[in-house]
Amino acid sequence: MKVAIASLAGLLLFAWPFTGLAAPGPGGAIAVAGGTVVGLALVEAGARELDSRRLALLAALAAIDSALRLALVNGIGGFSPVFLPILCAGYALGPSFGFLTGATSLFLSALVTGGVGPWLPYQVFAAGWVGLLAGVAGRTTRSVWVLAAIGLIAGYGFGIAMDTWDWTFFGGSPGVGWTVGLSPSETVSRFVRFYLATSLVYDSFRAVGNVAMVLLFAPALLVALRRLRARFTVEFVTPTP
Repeated sequence: MKVAIASLAGLLLFAWPFTGLAAPGPGGAIAVAGGTVVGLALVEAGARELDSRRLALLAALAAIDSALRLALVNGIGGFSPVFLPILCAGYALGPSFGFLTGATSLFLSALVTGGVGPWLPYQVFAAGWVGLLAGVAGRTTRSVWVLAAIGLIAGYGFGIAMDTWDWTFFGGSPGVGWTVGLSPSETVSRFVRFYLATSLVYDSFRAVGNVAMVLLFAPALLVALRRLRARFTVEFVTPTP
């Protein structure tokens, strides 16, 4: 419920091109994304779901992702190794932790790589939802094949979400560009044409790369994260007389 409420602000941010309204300012969008991440972290800390040990793990995962992104800023096609820690964190430690891992990783890596811009709040929410999706799946199964399928879906989903932002900068392009005042049906039609023409192949590299990374490296990483989760879990047992 907490992460669903936090995601609502992001959904509104991504939905604005389909409303016919003008774009929100980049300052406001960054404030919404930053406020959402900080607010969710504070709520989790207050509920004792994000104690000092989990916070340290979150910082470590964000730092690892930042290093991976610094080493391979533009990726290979659409492929980027930053999604592996996000997927595994959500799968092993739950939806809220997965969302925070994705969001903070993109925030920190943007600072490290100099990638701060109007696209950042959209990246933060999109990466957060990758971790959230993995966390929801991890509640019902431990299969690495399921996580690989989540990686495949997330590869395309992240690209579609980010295209919602990219597309608005093609304003005025005949047949595919976004402009204020389009009808809902024309807006959707133009967006689909834009995605198929510019992003489908690019996103396929990301999706297939996610599957390969999960199958190769996730089993060992998940074992390590689940051991940490067990160590971080405190159970209060009432002694029997």
